[in-house]
Amino acid sequence: MIEGIRDTSAQDVAIERTTSRWRLFRWGGSLLAVVLVAAILLPALGHWLNAEASIAADRIRTAVVSRGDLVRDLNVQGRVVAAVSPTLYSPATGTVTLKVMPGDEVTTDQVLAAIDSPEVRAERLQEQAGLDGLQAELERARIQARKAQVSSQQVIDLAQVELTAAEREMRRADESMQTNAISEMDYERARDELARARVGHSHAVQDAQLETESLEFETTTRQLAVDRQRLVVAELDRRVAELNIHSPVTGIVGNVAVEQKALVNENAALVTVVDLTAFEVEIRIPESYADDLGIGLAGDVKYNNAEYAGQLVSLSPEVVDGEVVGRIRFSDRMPPGLRQNQRVTVRITMDELQDVLKLQRGSFADHGGGRSAFVVTPDGLATRRPVRLGSRSITEVEVLDGLEAGERVIISSISEFEDFDTIQIVD
Repeated sequence: MIEGIRDTSAQDVAIERTTSRWRLFRWGGSLLAVVLVAAILLPALGHWLNAEASIAADRIRTAVVSRGDLVRDLNVQGRVVAAVSPTLYSPATGTVTLKVMPGDEVTTDQVLAAIDSPEVRAERLQEQAGLDGLQAELERARIQARKAQVSSQQVIDLAQVELTAAEREMRRADESMQTNAISEMDYERARDELARARVGHSHAVQDAQLETESLEFETTTRQLAVDRQRLVVAELDRRVAELNIHSPVTGIVGNVAVEQKALVNENAALVTVVDLTAFEVEIRIPESYADDLGIGLAGDVKYNNAEYAGQLVSLSPEVVDGEVVGRIRFSDRMPPGLRQNQRVTVRITMDELQDVLKLQRGSFADHGGGRSAFVVTPDGLATRRPVRLGSRSITEVEVLDGLEAGERVIISSISEFEDFDTIQIVD
């Protein structure tokens, strides 16, 4: 018997047809999953659709607005300079003889150099001779005054003798007139002689007084001339004494500007002396901060990991290469071991604001005058918002309006988004 070809019918298993209830349950579960996914993705999709641009999170910096104290300060580099470093100049034209060399230690009033000036010394001798001549003239005037006084007194005495004689004759005439011993003419002549003697005595006294006043005036005039000439000689004595250049401070010789035995002109620089007991810090401040600074501001100097209190004592009125030069003076004590031209860091405190809204400073504050900022929501959408910024420090900026404490703000540069109002931040 011939058998037919075997097939797989013996291996087939009949599958029971599922009911419509299970089919509905499966389709319902799938639909629910789609709805849940849509509920999650639709807000993000909406943000993506609302955002005008997107940026990676690692390309921006953000900071949170907080409330606290804001200290406006400025950190600059400074150079230690001598507070007192006078340069001494030649008082006259002459030959200089140096007594010290650069680096020598000197004390106050020590002679540093000497100027040999024949011109000054000759002028002093001439003026001294003039003074001697005036003094001689003064003594001569005094002698003449005494002689004139003697002559005037002689005239007064003679007039007094004549007056006495006239008075005596008048008394005799009076007695004789009573006894009719003399004539009326003789009596009148005696009375005229008495009047003449009185006038002569009076004029002699007045002439003596005028002569005395005239001689006193002449003597006073010559005395004034002598005093004036004495002042001229005293000034030249001072100039001669100044030909020896003395150190005004105790310190070291910093610089010698001339050679030994060189001929120098008047007011030529000779020697610079550095006072090692008083140092200041010279700082260069950016021009943008110049208007915020003023004399008397506190400035802390950092040296060898320690801070020393100081004060801004001078500020240059001119701007050079975009910088303003200032000086910091130590308020209490100077750092030990400080040397000239050493580099230090100076922190100047310009203002201190208490309990204000503040934000970490970034490039956004410089873009557009800091009038707008991007506020970031928890879902990563950044929205532009108008803001108003106030005082600024090196690390922080005051927020006057437009932001609230706890809000996160993009503080990096926003120049590339100046045409957008919303930005999506993606991880």
